[in-house]
Amino acid sequence: MIPIALPFLGDEEANAAREAILSGWVSQGPQVAAFEREFSALVGAPYATAVSNCTTALHLALVAANIGPGDEVVTASHSFIATANSVRYCGATAVFVDINPDTYNIDPLKVAEAITPRTRAIIAVHQMGLPCDLPALAALARQHNLVLIEDAACAAGSEIRVDGIWERIGKAHGQITCFSFHPRKVITTGEGGMLTTSEPEFDRKFKLLRQHAMSVPDTVRHGASQTIFEQYLDVGFNYRMTDIQAAIGRTQLTKLDGIVTRRRALAARYTEMLGNIEGLRLPSEPDWARSNWQSYCVRLPDHVDQREIMQALLDQDIATRRGIMCSHREPAYAGEKPRHGLRQSELAQDRAILLPLYAQMTDDDQARVADAVRTELGM
Repeated sequence: MIPIALPFLGDEEANAAREAILSGWVSQGPQVAAFEREFSALVGAPYATAVSNCTTALHLALVAANIGPGDEVVTASHSFIATANSVRYCGATAVFVDINPDTYNIDPLKVAEAITPRTRAIIAVHQMGLPCDLPALAALARQHNLVLIEDAACAAGSEIRVDGIWERIGKAHGQITCFSFHPRKVITTGEGGMLTTSEPEFDRKFKLLRQHAMSVPDTVRHGASQTIFEQYLDVGFNYRMTDIQAAIGRTQLTKLDGIVTRRRALAARYTEMLGNIEGLRLPSEPDWARSNWQSYCVRLPDHVDQREIMQALLDQDIATRRGIMCSHREPAYAGEKPRHGLRQSELAQDRAILLPLYAQMTDDDQARVADAVRTELGM
């Protein structure tokens, strides 16, 4: 079976987890703190906060930005449902806008049209690892005094060129960036997430709220020479990452550049092998973006049935996934009629499929996938 994805884990991660387990400190502790320091240094952000997953990261970002009932957040429906759910957790309204069909990312022109006096934030999703047009979105956010939150769940290791300089996603392009370390992502801690920011007040709120808004962290109390009684300053959350996960994450960080290099090579090879299939639309990068190629998404010819080709490939032991979901089509959001047209988002869900791509993928396995796609499309 050729899976859609495979986490790049080995003895190094197993040994790191073992050391954390045997240290006697397995919840949030020194490994989490070290992971935060190393991640912030890697992406060029002044502050980083590790959390339990990217959904909780998005929720914390919105809570820290004081988003609440009556507020609107402009974002893409074309994203995993966690993006929209994080807005609803706050009692706010997700205002969905369409994507650019060339990048599968939120269209800044559509964002501009959707801003109202109730708009408080923009969540820009770096879909499948490809960076959004951050300069355009940041300009809109500044113009309307909005918080720009980057949903970078898929984008660890991706880069964007700003003023002629290549910078990693996670540096302070918006106010807050949220990452995922789910096994489908480029690096993983099993589950886990990270927030980065350049604003110390946001960082203070993240670290306070992820641990029940506890006035004195347990790491401080356990190391104190005097008895300390903590207080709970607000209604916080249990959104902590464990030291076991962080130890794995620190090891994964050392492999990130190599993983991204390999994935970029695999993506380029897919493009070479599939480039002459009539009607098949391949993904591409703007000249100002470098994707980590978390996924390789192809748009099928109009006459091809998405489910049929996915089943045909599965029958050959090749896993695929449909195009990225649209939250507005899910029953949980059925009562909210979209205010803006989402045709490109719906076409991307209905006409695209994701092909297997992971760092350990062999050239032979990739050729097998490409040959099967060509055969099923009549080439």
